[in-house]
Amino acid sequence: MDTAIALEALVTLPRGLILTLALTFASLATGFVVSIPLAFLRASSNPWFFAPVLAYTYAFRGTPLLVQLFLIYYGIGQLPLVRQSFLWPVMREPFWCAFIAFTLNSAAHTTEVLRGGIQAVPRGQVEAAKALGLSPFHTARLIVFPLTIRIALPAYVNEVIGMLKASSLASTITLLEITGLARQLVSETFAPYEVFIVAGALYLLFTLLITQAFQILELHWARASNSPSPVRSI
Repeated sequence: MDTAIALEALVTLPRGLILTLALTFASLATGFVVSIPLAFLRASSNPWFFAPVLAYTYAFRGTPLLVQLFLIYYGIGQLPLVRQSFLWPVMREPFWCAFIAFTLNSAAHTTEVLRGGIQAVPRGQVEAAKALGLSPFHTARLIVFPLTIRIALPAYVNEVIGMLKASSLASTITLLEITGLARQLVSETFAPYEVFIVAGALYLLFTLLITQAFQILELHWARASNSPSPVRSI
């Protein structure tokens, strides 16, 4: 192993961290917002509500993210209708194509994660909210959604980590995030072993940080739920 090349990679590859983290967390945040209403529709018993969402999640969860990225970047951008519309300034940029592909994919996976959480909420909680006179909207916002987040959090961690690793696919459409810089450095040094070990170590480091952050959050919620309620002295 060439130590000099490994040190060069250790200096060069962190320059792609900003792009990697921007793509990852922007896609996750947007996908999460989109998935909230979709998850409630997916959990509905009305086929007019859940069937279109099921088709969307099935399509995006059942096909490779790389294929989705290529279809958006190389496919949609070739349509004359898109090239002549207001969408072209966005669709011609690889960053926004990657962002759209990652967001749609993340939203599909997160929808199913939240759907499982919604359906796991104890029915008694919902019935109690109805007995108190809460509207369906307020029941969903104040009762169902907070419980769903706690239930679905362990599964959502996997989605966050998966999206971090999937961000490496952005290098296939010329974006110089961590993997893109690694491929560029390999083409210059012809030393894939040293370069990709450093790249893998960076992804592993951020995976550990994300896992630790979610573990702290789960522990905080567990302590909050187990803490005794304050009793007012008389």
